[in-house]
Amino acid sequence: MAAFSRLYCTLGFQTELKMRKPVVLITGANGEIGHGLIKSIAAKNDLSIITLDLDPLDDELKPQVRDAVTANIIDRNSLERINAKYEISEIYHLAAVLSTRAEFSPHTAHDVNVGGTINLLRIAVEQAASQGSTVKFFFPSSIAVYGLLTVEEKDRTGAINENQFCRPQTIYGCNKLYCEHLGRYYANYYRRLFAANERGKIDFRAIRFPGLISAETIPSGGTSDFGPEMIHAGARGEPYACFVRPDTTMPFTTMPDAVAAISQLMHTDAVQLSKSVYNINSFSVTAEDFANKVTTLYKNASVTFEVNEKRQTIVDSWPAKVDDSAARKDWGWSPQFDFDLAFEDYLVPEINKRYTQ
Repeated sequence: MAAFSRLYCTLGFQTELKMRKPVVLITGANGEIGHGLIKSIAAKNDLSIITLDLDPLDDELKPQVRDAVTANIIDRNSLERINAKYEISEIYHLAAVLSTRAEFSPHTAHDVNVGGTINLLRIAVEQAASQGSTVKFFFPSSIAVYGLLTVEEKDRTGAINENQFCRPQTIYGCNKLYCEHLGRYYANYYRRLFAANERGKIDFRAIRFPGLISAETIPSGGTSDFGPEMIHAGARGEPYACFVRPDTTMPFTTMPDAVAAISQLMHTDAVQLSKSVYNINSFSVTAEDFANKVTTLYKNASVTFEVNEKRQTIVDSWPAKVDDSAARKDWGWSPQFDFDLAFEDYLVPEINKRYTQ
């Protein structure tokens, strides 16, 4: 009887595995990238979407996903339930403690940003083994992985490629750079001394994002958020005190271009890729450029500059420009929006709708 029960359970489990449908898992789904990615994947892909976030998924997005799990990325039990229930073909691991908040709680940031990534990489390995096929894994990195020592060095250097100045000065940047290395390890060297060859079970791909500008979601803790914060404040007719100098220059891209870049990279054949981590950039502008544009477009907008020296030193350590020639060559990266078009065709129309409803 016991043997029969064990056989029944085994056969039942195997049947359940065969019945599982492929899904895409998105962590940090309530964030700026998550919103755009859910809509993009739902519109183009017949695969179901499973989301995971600390907070309940926004109501407007729920009809576009199969299951919305509310849990912490470091909660192994919640992750194991997802792992057991679904056949995961792609993972988009967006959950993170962002740069400003991470500096106030570096140990928590490390636990979430690194520990959460390891948890997801482990699930990817297990999924690949059970399916007998490669699992794609997308990781959003950041220009915070770079560290320039002085403004003079920053001005002198110009556009930085993926191999230069990888010496981050924030815990967020350290976390991101280490997770890039973890991704390469799990993809290319995982348990290399093990008897069975486990190389190639994960297809790890990452983009080092510049500052991201979204019309749909309110900025939530990034040190590069002075630009989008300024735009949203201007649209609301509220004064904004910018925490960096007017001459502070950074690379930026819009959220639609960021989401398009993720999709483009993830749908490119692996043989075309010369690396696993890529820079992208749409435009590099100063904080003063943002202020001039916002005050011109919104007559009730008011922008002042009240520099926070500690946050300023962080932004000063990031490049003014990045070299994204590898992304352009390998997978055809080309942004839709430059600085002017970002405002004219995306930000102003969408933000105005948001605040006039």
